[in-house]
Formats: sequence, C-alpha cells, structure tokens
Amino acid sequence: MTPDAKPARLLLISPAKDEGPYIERTVASIAAQTVLPVLWVIVDDGSTDRTGAAADAAARRYPWIKVLHRAPGTARRVGPGVVEAFNAGLAEADLGDFDFVCKLDADLELPAGYFETLLARFAANPRLGTASGKAHIPVGAGDRFVLERSGDQFSHGVAKLYRRECFEAIGGFVREVMWDGIDCHRCRMFGWEAVSFDEPGLAIKHLRQMGSSFKSVYHGRLRWGRGQYFMGTGPLYLLAVATYRTLERPWLLGGLCILAGYLQAALARRPRYEAPGFRAHLRRWQRAELKRLATGPLRRIFPTGIEKDARRAPHESRSLTKGTPD
Repeated sequence: MTPDAKPARLLLISPAKDEGPYIERTVASIAAQTVLPVLWVIVDDGSTDRTGAAADAAARRYPWIKVLHRAPGTARRVGPGVVEAFNAGLAEADLGDFDFVCKLDADLELPAGYFETLLARFAANPRLGTASGKAHIPVGAGDRFVLERSGDQFSHGVAKLYRRECFEAIGGFVREVMWDGIDCHRCRMFGWEAVSFDEPGLAIKHLRQMGSSFKSVYHGRLRWGRGQYFMGTGPLYLLAVATYRTLERPWLLGGLCILAGYLQAALARRPRYEAPGFRAHLRRWQRAELKRLATGPLRRIFPTGIEKDARRAPHESRSLTKGTPD
C-alpha cells in the first residue's frame, strides 16, 4: 500500500446456525487479523444453541461486530438458507460503503494475515474478482487438519472474499445449492478471475468437514450431486468430478453419492439454472477442462494438484497441526 492509499474497507457477513462449539474460535481469529473489517455482520439464523449469545458477547467486546437475530425454529437449509441469511446480513449495510465483501462461515479459524494477504493479491491484479485460501478439515483427535481439495479456479465458499464491483456485476449469490460454484463461473463470464491459493499463510481451518453440518457427509454429497445438476454440469464432467471425489473422505462412497444425487435430479427432471448464456459458458469451460485431462497431466483438470496429492500418502494430501504444514 502506498502512503497515500486508503485502507480497503472490508465487510464480513457470517450466516451462523447452531455454531456454538466453533463461533468463539472464529471470533478470536478475526479479532487477531492484521487487517480488521469495518463491519462484521453475524447473522444468528434461528440457532437453538448458544450461537446467538456468543455473537452478542463478541459484539459487546468489538464495536465493528453487529449481530442480526432471525426467528428461531427454522430448519437448517444448506444452500438457499445460507444465501437467505447472507442476504439478510447484507441488507444491514450499504454495500457502496465498502470495497470488499466476504461471506465467512462461523466455524473457521483464519491465519492472522489472511485478509492482508488476499487484499494485496487484489491490489496486484485488478481483474481478480473473488479469492480465498484453501480449507483444511479436521481428522481424528487433536488439532490435525488435512487439505479439503478444491479447484484453484474457484474461491472457497467458507471464506469467499469479493471485490465489490465484481460482486455487483454477477448479481450476488444464487439462492440454491451450488451457489458457490455458479458465482465463480459468472465471474469468468463477466471477465473477472476467481482464484483460491494453496499456501500456509492462507490456510483456513474448517472446524468441521464440508457438507457435514446437516444430517451427514453422505447426505451432503447427494446434495452436491443435485446441485451440480441444477448448475447445468454435463454428464461426462460430473462423472470426472465424482471419480475424483472417491479419493477423499468419505472414501469411495462420497463420489458415488455425488453421482447418485445427480442421477436422481436428472431422472426427476428437477429445475436447472437458466440465466441467459450461463450453461453454454459452463459447458465450454467444462469441455476445455476435460480436454486438458485427456491430453495432459491429471493436475490440469483439478488445479489443486491431484498429481501432487498422489505423491503424498494415499490417505491424505496436506495436514496442519497447530496451524503448521507437516
């Protein structure tokens, strides 16, 4: 940052439902950031545990935290419910007052320089629209985390930072499962870049495994398959995704559940995302990725590095113990 440059104005919004075991760790990691938000809206989405009380305690301690309590008793609705809660938090702020907006889960720990590092990447690349680090999930007892593999061409939904102009251009988030894939593809449609960075200084501790917050991981993978169908993913690309996901927890069954969820949605002729030009753009991108897989190393379809992962132990990719890569 040059001496005359103004600090970036950062807005965080956290949908939070029954995050009592985790939210205080999230608050502590945000309070420790080298770049603090101007405003952090925590949306207590009808929690039945101590999430709301913990959020209120944090707001009393930090003046840049605001808590919005939504009516209790609503069931957890992954996808639409998360986006609805996010939008409720967004309505509590004037987006034009901020340079960046971040959808942040309430079950994370971030490195202290997370936002400072990402903001430097945005400053260096004016076409960067959305970015994140990589999430790491807990394994076994203790403080051990392994990489939750995701493509480098997608910012991660758990801590997704957006340049405001890009967020406005894509129209915000789609109120459906797979919202955090659709948004990155729409970024590319409008000429922006979407990126996630695999490096220790941006390693996100996701305190529970993705897709496990509602019923089970298996239910989450079925939902993921249905979401891929809604987004418009082609059958061949979906098969590649499902095959890839058999190589991570839960072994084999996770990928099969993705495939089953997609087939269920297809056979039921469920609705699909119909934004003009989107599906044609998506299919072109997916065909290009499949072509790279067929003509080059496997790492080129999944830029996080399936080839790199294969050189590690077959049961894990990267682990974090007390925040340090093995």
